[in-house]
Amino acid sequence: MFTSILKEHKGFGKQIFLLAKNELIKTYKGAVIGPFWAVVKPAFTVFVYWFAFSVGIKALRSVNVHLNGMHRDPFTLDFFTFMFVGIIPWFFIQDSIVQGTKTLRTNRQFITKVKFPVSTILTYTGLSRLFVHLFLCVILYAYVIFHRVSGGSAPFEWFDLQFFFYCPLLFFFFLALSWSTAPMAAFSKDFESLIVSIMSGVFWLSGIMYDSYSFTGGLKWAMLLNPINFFANGYRNTFLYHRGFWEYKTELVVFAAELIAVTLLGIFNYNRLRKKLPDVL
Repeated sequence: MFTSILKEHKGFGKQIFLLAKNELIKTYKGAVIGPFWAVVKPAFTVFVYWFAFSVGIKALRSVNVHLNGMHRDPFTLDFFTFMFVGIIPWFFIQDSIVQGTKTLRTNRQFITKVKFPVSTILTYTGLSRLFVHLFLCVILYAYVIFHRVSGGSAPFEWFDLQFFFYCPLLFFFFLALSWSTAPMAAFSKDFESLIVSIMSGVFWLSGIMYDSYSFTGGLKWAMLLNPINFFANGYRNTFLYHRGFWEYKTELVVFAAELIAVTLLGIFNYNRLRKKLPDVL
């Protein structure tokens, strides 16, 4: 039951935050520039994709965005800005899926040698990734403000507050997903390898590099079923399009159903497998 997961977290709040901090330090231990690798790696990836699509494929140099009669006229958005806002949540999503799947195997000492609530391992490692995501979002927001001011717009919009709607959902959705994937990967190395191998394809099947709202028919519905697409669109709706999440009722309902399904499946898988983990690991 979900209550059993909550009970495991009771009284471990301070430990979770301290372990999240230690996880972050451990990740970049031995690196000359330390935690700044959290920025260098995404920056390099952004450059690669910008070069490939802005220079290599000139047809994608701009993206037409129609605001449906909101409070601005239709405009052309430069591709770098469009990509940058959509790819920031992807960095968190990718790490959450890949590293979240490996978490129990890489932290097996807490399961086999120390009596420690297993679900909190998933929470503190996820929280360490959230710290990095929030730091990148500060950089993103600074860029968005600069982009607005240079374009003659107001630096701040009340739509920006939707970040506090999307970000907690982003964290919880992929935490709940790890309740299923991490125990399964602990039992099967092949499952972990499968997750890692499909991530590149998942990237291109999600609306990170293109506007999924431009699709029609069956393809549009297929994109609605992709939760990663929900967050890419959500961040763009927040910082670029100035659209409210309530304007996309179908998209919101589909995601809510997926969130409930992932949460229930995660609770079921976690409770089913957690007692067997010490023997497996």
